[in-house]
Amino acid sequence: MFFYSCQYKKDKKRKLVLYCTRKYGVVILNNVKMLESCCEKMSRVKFTATNIFFGYISSIASLAMGFISRTIFIQVLNVSYLGVNGLFTNVLGVLSLAELGIGSAMNYSLYKPVANHDIETIKSLMQFYKKAYRTIALVVAVIGFAILPLLPYIVKDPGNIGNIHLYYLIFLFNTVTSYLVSYKFSLAYAEQKAYIFSNVNTITTLTITATQIIVLLIFKNFLIYLLTQSLVLLLQKVFVNLYLNKKYPYLCDKKVKKLTKEEFAPIKTNITAMIFHKLGEISVFQTDNIIISAFINVTTVGLISNYNLIITSVSGLTTIILKSAVSSLGNLIACEDVKKQYEVFKVYRFVVFWIYGFCSIAFYILLSPFIELWLGKNMLIPEYTILLILINYYLEGHRSCIVTIKSAGGIFNQDKFVALLQAGVNLVVSIILVKLIGLPGVYIGTITQGLLSTIIKPVIVYRNLFNRNASSYFWDGARYAVVVIISGAVCYAIKSVLLTQVTVINFIILIAAVALVPNLIFLLFFGKTPEFKYLWNIIHSIVIKITRKQSNA
Repeated sequence: MFFYSCQYKKDKKRKLVLYCTRKYGVVILNNVKMLESCCEKMSRVKFTATNIFFGYISSIASLAMGFISRTIFIQVLNVSYLGVNGLFTNVLGVLSLAELGIGSAMNYSLYKPVANHDIETIKSLMQFYKKAYRTIALVVAVIGFAILPLLPYIVKDPGNIGNIHLYYLIFLFNTVTSYLVSYKFSLAYAEQKAYIFSNVNTITTLTITATQIIVLLIFKNFLIYLLTQSLVLLLQKVFVNLYLNKKYPYLCDKKVKKLTKEEFAPIKTNITAMIFHKLGEISVFQTDNIIISAFINVTTVGLISNYNLIITSVSGLTTIILKSAVSSLGNLIACEDVKKQYEVFKVYRFVVFWIYGFCSIAFYILLSPFIELWLGKNMLIPEYTILLILINYYLEGHRSCIVTIKSAGGIFNQDKFVALLQAGVNLVVSIILVKLIGLPGVYIGTITQGLLSTIIKPVIVYRNLFNRNASSYFWDGARYAVVVIISGAVCYAIKSVLLTQVTVINFIILIAAVALVPNLIFLLFFGKTPEFKYLWNIIHSIVIKITRKQSNA
């Protein structure tokens, strides 16, 4: 791929043409399709870069404030409160089943009308989603209240932490009200403007965290801590609603035509399929803490939440690149042929491997020493449990690239029953093993169900989207896994030599080694692959453009 810098000019015959600067020289394009193709490439690169930039600002701000807040939280309150916080987040995550996967189906339905600037269809779709999400909010509220009597069975050994029912109702209020405005962000995502959400999220996170830190230091009260968050989130929702109404004024139009049966049919099919996918997703991401709390205790949930905070925060800095490209992939599928889609997907997957492979190694080597320096040895969990968590993290990363391209391509129906199988396997295996071997059993169950998706979904995507056999996908996956294992083993040997005692200086040296060694090994094995060369050309072109701008300034 070349980095395009295009502008309209008039040629000698006064005809308007588009001059596109590529890696070398100037190309004059006067064919309409070539012009459109060039502009699409320009916009995808531009929007992805913008989304990445603002995504990084959001994640860095959230990361810094999150660590400050967590440190003060543990010092002022205790780890049981952390467990309750994580547990209720997961319980409400289970209730998000009521969303029925409408969000994913919505994003896919909007790609084409947004690309074609079809305002009337956009209005009709958004009107439908508005009504659907209001219904969802009502369903979540009803089910949420029905769960109240079950809380004592879910929260095991809570200790003296106050009224868990009241805490839960605050979480329920936050979740229910979010459905009233969140659907509007789908339009921004479809326009490849994920940075809007990133900016709103940054402001909200900074405000909530700063306010909660002050509240903790003054009142030392978990209830006031939660109420502070709830108030700021409510104000955010009011602002978001006003802002998006101003940005997309046609959303306020009263005259909106209903979707025809032909228009609604594919949406209905996708939503039906996404119900099954939602079940699988919830079984993977939302049940672990519930099982741990119910069968072990809520304090263990709090200990694991410290590890998850680091994993999600640091991963957020790297996966912004991947998430920022999602809407661009949807646009790519809407505008390009299958061959181009496949080429870009292979590069996208290579980036996923590099990011998740490196992060998995870094987390395994650095997590426990960091927790020990930050919070103390009493906050550590066994190393074999961390290994299981990170195996799942790595496999989840590889599944994410398949799930992303599958959603962007609108492939929802073909694998819907796989999600139900995943849900059943995860719950059965996790519950049986947690009784037999404790905490590791929960994550073995999660890994087991994930392997089903890891094997089946690539076959479906390659057959339905790329018209190809998936054998190359699995071959590449095996090569990637072997290199990650080799890199991890080398880094573990280095850790054994450098970190005989956990000190700040030794830890900093270990960070430098982990930052360097895996990337060098990855480069050694994959530096001559087409995927790496593709990425290198993009990076090289961007650097040249920046250098030229600086020299001209």
